Amino acid sequence: MKSLYITGYRPHELGIFNDKHPGVEIIKTALENQLRIFLDDGLEWVVIGGQQGVETWAAQVILELKNDFPHLKYSIITPFLEQEKNWNEHKQATYMHIVSKADFVTSVTKRPYEAPWQFIEKDKFIIDNTDATLLVYDDENEGSPKYVHRLVEKYQEIHQDYELFVINAYDLQMVAEELQRGDEW
Repeated sequence: MKSLYITGYRPHELGIFNDKHPGVEIIKTALENQLRIFLDDGLEWVVIGGQQGVETWAAQVILELKNDFPHLKYSIITPFLEQEKNWNEHKQATYMHIVSKADFVTSVTKRPYEAPWQFIEKDKFIIDNTDATLLVYDDENEGSPKYVHRLVEKYQEIHQDYELFVINAYDLQMVAEELQRGDEW
């Protein structure tokens, strides 16, 4: 696998309302653990949509991993232009930081927000241009990731070699317990 789409929940879907929430470290650690495995298997590119939550945390993890894996690159492919326009200053600053460090940035529709179809087109485009998706998602708490989950499953009907990896609530619980014990990977 050379390229990977990472997406998942928005912070509010997980009850996370600031960067100090312990869930952020748990999710970032789970992402890092999985990325290290993929890097050992030849991962070169990670693609995100630049959304708040899992995608932003993934970019932050990638920036840290670049110290050990300088060949790792990431791109931000947004559904529309100026997606951060209505975010608060802190969220905009975080977004602008990950955009400034990205190896490639573009927008699928090349225009401002018009309708929800732009999110679907972004997901379809990224799935069609990556080898696999890593989704932070749990069937018990569907939220916005359920749409990407369904798109990937539909895509896999035609493209059997496309892989879907899921970090679910059980996986996050295991990471939380390891962090609590101070286990090292």
